[in-house]
Amino acid sequence: MTDPQDIDNIIGHWPYQPGVLSARLVRCADGRDVLQMRIEMGLLQMETAGRPDGTRPEGAETYLDYLIQRSFSEGDSFELTEDECLEIDREFLQFYHRRICCLALQEFDMAVRDADHSLALMDFAAKHSPDERWTISHEQYRPFVLFHRTQAAALAALESSGPEAAVEQCTHGMERLHKFFVQMEAEDHFEQDEIVAQLGKLRESLREEYHVGKTLGEQLAEAVAREEYERAARLRDEIARRGKRPKAD
Repeated sequence: MTDPQDIDNIIGHWPYQPGVLSARLVRCADGRDVLQMRIEMGLLQMETAGRPDGTRPEGAETYLDYLIQRSFSEGDSFELTEDECLEIDREFLQFYHRRICCLALQEFDMAVRDADHSLALMDFAAKHSPDERWTISHEQYRPFVLFHRTQAAALAALESSGPEAAVEQCTHGMERLHKFFVQMEAEDHFEQDEIVAQLGKLRESLREEYHVGKTLGEQLAEAVAREEYERAARLRDEIARRGKRPKAD
C-alpha cells in the first residue's frame, strides 16, 4: 500500500523546469481550491484566500490584521519588536509567492488583492519600524510590487471594463511609481527605470492593439492644465457616469 505521505508520484508527473514559474490550481478532497508552485526540491501549497499558509495569527485573518488591532489598542507608542519584524518578513514572502503564482495563472484580481496587502504591510512596517535599515530592506521592493499590481490591475480591467480602463490603470500605476521616486528623492531616475519602461510599453501596446486614444482621465488632466474648466467639468461628469455603469460580465 502506498504511503499517503509519499509525494513521489506528484513530483514525478510535474517536473521542475529551471527558470520557469510553474503554478497550478488544485481541487482538494474537501472541495476547496489551493495554489501549488513547483520548486526545485518539491512544491509549495498555498490557500487562495487569507494567509497563504492557512493560519490565523492570534485569531486574525493575517498578521497585518493582528498588528493593526494591536496598534489601535496601544496608540502612538506602538513600535514593532524584533520577533514581530520577523513575522512580517514571513508574511511578505508568503504573499509574494502567491502573487507571482496568481500572475502566472492569470488570476489578476487575486494578484491585485495580494499586491495591495503587501503594500499595506509595507506602509505599516514603515510607520512602526524600530530600525530604518529594516524599513529600507522592504521599501526597495515597493516599485516591484507596484509593477505587479499595475500589470494585474490593467489586465483585470481589460477583461472586465475594456481597453480604455486598462490604459487608465497603467497610467495610475505609473503615477504611484513617480510619487515613490519623488519621495525617495530619485525623480531624476524615473524615466530611465526599467520597471517604469515596462509599464510604459504595456500601456502603449494596449493603445496600439485596441486603438485607444487619449482616455477620459488624460483628457481631464489636459483640460485642468489648460484651465479649461467647463470642459473639465463635463469630463468629470462623464467619468462619474461611466463609473456607475455595471461592469461587463
